Amino acid sequence: MIWSKEETLSRKEIEKIQLERLQETVNRVYEKVEPYRKKMDEKGVKPSDIKTLKDLSKLPFVTKQDMRDTYPFGLFAVEKDKLVRIHASSGTTGKPTVVGYTQKDLEMWTECVSRIACMGGATEKDVAQICFGYGMFTGALGLHYGLENIGATIIPSSTGNSEKQIMYMKDFGTTLLVATPSYALRRAEVALSMGIDPKKDLKVKIGLVGSELLTDAMRAEMHKFWGEDMLVTSNYGMSELMGPGVSGECECLDGMHINEDFFIPEIINPKTGEVLPAGEKGELVITCIKKEGLPLIRYRTKDITRLIYEPCKCGRTFVRMENLSGRSDDMLKIRGVNVFPSQIEEVILNFDELGPHYEIIVEREGYSDMLTIRVELAKATDSFAELEKISRGVKNKLKIMLGLDAKVKLESPNTLQRFEGKAKRIKDLRSL
Repeated sequence: MIWSKEETLSRKEIEKIQLERLQETVNRVYEKVEPYRKKMDEKGVKPSDIKTLKDLSKLPFVTKQDMRDTYPFGLFAVEKDKLVRIHASSGTTGKPTVVGYTQKDLEMWTECVSRIACMGGATEKDVAQICFGYGMFTGALGLHYGLENIGATIIPSSTGNSEKQIMYMKDFGTTLLVATPSYALRRAEVALSMGIDPKKDLKVKIGLVGSELLTDAMRAEMHKFWGEDMLVTSNYGMSELMGPGVSGECECLDGMHINEDFFIPEIINPKTGEVLPAGEKGELVITCIKKEGLPLIRYRTKDITRLIYEPCKCGRTFVRMENLSGRSDDMLKIRGVNVFPSQIEEVILNFDELGPHYEIIVEREGYSDMLTIRVELAKATDSFAELEKISRGVKNKLKIMLGLDAKVKLESPNTLQRFEGKAKRIKDLRSL
């Protein structure tokens, strides 16, 4: 089901809307947001210079650090009394990034999430269990209002209380699960430990997963636990831009459709900032062109992807972003080699003997970087020969994938830490 007519506009119609909204937003931000006006003046660009969509590249970037430097409300384009909701990041690595919404912003957010929910197969007949944490994190409330808007029944179960979560799924007839990929797998583990087979005893047929990278290997792992007929789609967003709803996969599973009437995407070289041609892979930059409270322009997401402009078989015409390859700030440089966690995950999940839970440890011994992968076995075994065979196989595949030697430590099932939010898989101990 396609939620709104805007999703099927022609490229000419989309770009007309984008240019009008971009020009209005740049004018408003220049007038009302002093830090951004200063950035534009330093770069020698005025709102009147934005005559075409290509002129977007003349404007300065905004980063997470800009939000921290102007904490809490320095980048807002409205007075605080116009806000009806405030969210914020955890602030674990410094000042939190604060985001706020006017009433119109919330309506736009609901519209965007309604679209991506429909893309992912949701209907008014679904019973949706939201296993994101409710609170300052935008994920739970964003999906909540979007799914509620299309008529789905909402179970706002949040995170934690594992056995009770499974009880709700069984007793309430949950058909749609909202969670991170790793948390969805954790819920399946808990169900099995309770003697409940998710494939046979539960009714979950749709997974709207987000907040973490969803690789093809992780999707296959989801099917292994929840059933081959479960439709697992990835959706994308971040608090700074709005929350979930910036883009989402449709049932064709060929990239995430970006809500282009509200966001303009660019792909840049993460080192030089140069805008790359269509189809090339690089860092995703997003400009918000309809937000009132916090209309960020050319926000550097740090996420690595590429844009696909060819029409989708689903009938939607919005550009698609390829499922993320990783983040430029998650990339590890080990002995001169660029390594993304998604590459390691792909290797691990191709071994039936291994579970989906792993940890990447990077240490420095002398002047050399050492890479260690801790990964759980799917089933415990005391056979040294079998353990050696698995370990050797993983090391060989990692060497082919990365061009690096790595230590592989096989752990017993349920040994590694589980996460209710985003999984923290990397321990880089080189700077400690």
